[in-house]
Amino acid sequence: MKKFLKIVLAVAILGAVAFGLVRATQSGGDEANGVTLVKVERGTIVDKALATGQIVPEEEISVKSQISGIVKECYVKVGDQVRAGQPLVTIIPDPTPLQLTEGERNVELAEVAHNRSRAAFEREQRIFEAGLSARDQMDAAEESFEQTRIQLELSKERLALLREGKIQKRVGGVDSVIRAPAGGTLLERLVDPGDPVVPLTTFQEGTPLMSIANMDLLIFKGTVDEIDVGKLEEGLPVRIEIGALPAASVTGRLRMIAPKAKEEEGSTLFDVEVEIEDRGDAVLRAGYSANANIIIQEKTDVHILPERLLVFEDDKTFVELPGAGPEDEPERREVEIGLSDGINVEIVSGLSESDEVVERPPREIA
Repeated sequence: MKKFLKIVLAVAILGAVAFGLVRATQSGGDEANGVTLVKVERGTIVDKALATGQIVPEEEISVKSQISGIVKECYVKVGDQVRAGQPLVTIIPDPTPLQLTEGERNVELAEVAHNRSRAAFEREQRIFEAGLSARDQMDAAEESFEQTRIQLELSKERLALLREGKIQKRVGGVDSVIRAPAGGTLLERLVDPGDPVVPLTTFQEGTPLMSIANMDLLIFKGTVDEIDVGKLEEGLPVRIEIGALPAASVTGRLRMIAPKAKEEEGSTLFDVEVEIEDRGDAVLRAGYSANANIIIQEKTDVHILPERLLVFEDDKTFVELPGAGPEDEPERREVEIGLSDGINVEIVSGLSESDEVVERPPREIA
């Protein structure tokens, strides 16, 4: 019995070895030597430049105050649609005791000066009517009277702003309600009730309160490497890929290429702007990260082949085709190439869609 089992085991081993030899023989030829065949296909080939950047509003307005104080009330929240002139924030004054005292003293001084100039003007008017003074003297007194009147009104208005945060006038007026300078969507609200506000003046930027933008007018702003910028021109079509919306189809047109480069992390980059023409069904938001493929040239329904299969010699381009028989060496054929995207290349002539091209295995580097 043991002898019979040994015989069966030996036969099984010999059968496995024979099967392996047969498979090796069947899989010989080109594949055994690492050679594969690649078919010429029809497809689209695109030469493009990549820009990285963001989706941003074309114009974003920063709302600031021209008076100082404390935020009393906010009437809108982020995402609201606002119209031009709509109240946004109320600011109440927060003067120091010294500022309030100075305002009151300035009003008193202005009243004294105004009363004095009025008395002088009335006296000069009586003298002029009696024919005892020239017209120029009365005009000078009247001008001084008007100046002190204006100065008194200005002092009272400043005191009203310090006390109440608003001015009442016969025509128009100034109050502490900050209104929307333009219509749009409220993108940011940077203050809350109780926050201090620094006014916008010639010498300081002031506290930003809110930002407003028209979300119907969005653009792509990004940068392009200096290697590609020489191939670009305004008006080229652009396909925008948004990371947060992988299925979105957004297209536009290149509208600006910066004339001056900038340095970022050792790279030389140029700013570009793309006007979004068609956003499809995508709901775009300001700040989305995006890549813009700027189409320099595109060809559809052409013969294409991986560029790695080409052989360049003496300003000519060749490919290798399978030999007539399994044992024959591949034969060379000259081809004419066209557009390339760095991976695939257009075959203008020399090959047809049914042809197969030899791809040799990579050479080992000693």
